[in-house]
Amino acid sequence: MKEDLEQYLKQKIVLDTRSSWMYIGVLEAVTTSSVILSEVDVHDSKETSTSKELYVLVSKTTGIKANRNLVYVNLEYVMSFSALDDVIQF
Repeated sequence: MKEDLEQYLKQKIVLDTRSSWMYIGVLEAVTTSSVILSEVDVHDSKETSTSKELYVLVSKTTGIKANRNLVYVNLEYVMSFSALDDVIQF
């Protein structure tokens, strides 16, 4: 996955994790153990009634609402990722 993620350096991406947490931000780097994002919206979907899909769509439409300057996400917990530009409106 590390090599696949590196193709998106300096782009806005969405990281889905094994937990209810998701991350939307700019990909800065990928190490052997972490994904490093800047200008990050760290979102716990358990804290809201909005689905992850709708939350991502709103973020694409209105912009990322960053609540962290920099975040290190454990690469082992990343289940999937995509460019924010690849989110399709439904």
